[in-house]
Amino acid sequence: MRIPSAIITSVAGMLLVLAGFWAANYSDLLPESASLNAPVYDELFKVLLAIGTVLLLGMTGLVVYSLVRFRRKDGDTLDGPAIEGNLSLELFWTVIPAVVVLFIGIYSYDIYDRMGGMADLNGHEAMHPNEQLASVRTSNQKDSERIWGGIAPTGNADVLPVEVTALQFAFIFHYPKQNITSGELHVPTGQMVELRMKANDVIHAFWVPQFRIKQDIIPGQTTMLSFTATKTGDYPIVCAELCGPYHGGMRSHVVVQDPGGFDAWIEKNSPPTLS
Repeated sequence: MRIPSAIITSVAGMLLVLAGFWAANYSDLLPESASLNAPVYDELFKVLLAIGTVLLLGMTGLVVYSLVRFRRKDGDTLDGPAIEGNLSLELFWTVIPAVVVLFIGIYSYDIYDRMGGMADLNGHEAMHPNEQLASVRTSNQKDSERIWGGIAPTGNADVLPVEVTALQFAFIFHYPKQNITSGELHVPTGQMVELRMKANDVIHAFWVPQFRIKQDIIPGQTTMLSFTATKTGDYPIVCAELCGPYHGGMRSHVVVQDPGGFDAWIEKNSPPTLS
């Protein structure tokens, strides 16, 4: 008894979808999630991983099947049949990839915008720094409401501004409100942090994998980056832009503390006041 090809195709399609679902939801490929930004990015990663798994297994399986099913038999020296074309097949392999690419592009843009990625691109040169901060703050607040169900994260509701200077080959962090300068970034959980970043020499990049945030730091131009840490710990800060011979050593770390621990660090490192 020969099984109809339509049934075989349907079963194979369902198996591919299940494989994509499993890869997206049960594979552990990302580092731990430690910021409010991370779940937004992880949504996109799961979708891309599911689609990529389906395409990889589907195309590999089709190629292997074709190699076995249509291989040249021993002693066969004839040319293969001259096939003019197949309009239905050509439409299928053109339309489906086009729809997938369009979906990924729209969804990726939405995630990038929700994470504040477009704040600096829309009229960056004409924006006053205060307007840039307001734009990033608005985008981050929308994500806060979406992810936390309209309830702001616990902790101080005020935004913590930090000025970041990147130079070959180090990051310098300055807290303007507290007048503290440090070689490592300290932040509290549950409080939005806004980084105003500048480069003194060449292009650098600020990347914290556990926060799912990365932003170029460009000479002569202030770039903005905002995040809200959700888990205490010590996380690496990596320069993700080739910036010179010691680029690989341009690292720092961000120390996420509970609000009480962060206040104690601020008090310990604040310069003495002159009476």
